[in-house]
Amino acid sequence: MSSESQGLGKAEVRLKWDPTPWNEPPHHLDIIAATYSADAPHGPPVYVVHFDSRSPDGTINMNRHSLTGQGFGYVEVMTLELDRLASSFARVVVGVVIHQNSGPKTFGDLTNAGVLVVEGYRELLKDDFARLAGSTAATVAEFTRDTLTKWTFRELVRGFDSDPVAFTAEMGGVP
Repeated sequence: MSSESQGLGKAEVRLKWDPTPWNEPPHHLDIIAATYSADAPHGPPVYVVHFDSRSPDGTINMNRHSLTGQGFGYVEVMTLELDRLASSFARVVVGVVIHQNSGPKTFGDLTNAGVLVVEGYRELLKDDFARLAGSTAATVAEFTRDTLTKWTFRELVRGFDSDPVAFTAEMGGVP
């Protein structure tokens, strides 16, 4: 855990949702992180991390992944080691997307969904997606580097009506 004057060091994004009833196709959600360069902090992402991938330098990893929401508490977890990111990065945007494989689904179709962003034991964001009931994807957090070493957090809960591929292209744009 870092002090406020040093900025953020290592953050975790956690995601939860209840499984669907046995006779319905499962809801599949994913945490997605997109990195942006200091030269183009609102341009196209340098790389995107999601399930079954990690950042090239190992600083952003999906530690836990769920296809169904089954499990106790937060069933999907992504770790961001911001203090280890190269100085060429100035921004990381984190979002959540609902896969649309079995028909259209929005956050309003989910039960007990939630996202939690923490640094150590400090809670930075906790949200239940209720204000995004009609959305299929959402950004939740923005981490920015305001000097060469200091990272800060900003809540960025904003809904999108996108599939996973389109969402990764538009999630870091200027609102």
